[in-house]
Amino acid sequence: MEYKEAKDKFISTWGSLGTLWGINKAMAQIQALLFIATKPLSTEEIMEELQISRGNTSMNVRQLIDWGIVTKELVPGERKEYFTTEKDVQELARVIAKERSRREIQPVIKTLKEVSTIKDDGTEKTRELIKQTKALHDLADTADIMLNKLVNQNQNWLTKSIFKIFK
Repeated sequence: MEYKEAKDKFISTWGSLGTLWGINKAMAQIQALLFIATKPLSTEEIMEELQISRGNTSMNVRQLIDWGIVTKELVPGERKEYFTTEKDVQELARVIAKERSRREIQPVIKTLKEVSTIKDDGTEKTRELIKQTKALHDLADTADIMLNKLVNQNQNWLTKSIFKIFK
């Protein structure tokens, strides 16, 4: 397989996987392109490489910046904006996990807590709703705490060992 074919296959596959970590295909493809780029890329270079519109590129780059995995780079003598992404795979995984927790898990935990603390009117259906939503809340909260402890670890032997398990 030649470079261009391998690069296109990587970007396409990463784009398809994007939905698994909570972003759309174009966002994932932009991140993948920046991930394998040897230098920061401009909006125009991203557009040309991925054959997507300026609006699509701009909107998705902004969202990637909001996620904390893409940053603007200043290129001396250039007026254009250039972008790069985190190159350390484990750091990238930590940033994505933290952001997914903030965007997805935390709101669910909050809702489950609200629902599980409703007034018990003495009916069987209310008690069952409270019981089950409290159990889900406790599970989600514990999982989120464990995830946060894992992603906040410095790159020590424990973190390395856990990442090796999932390879």
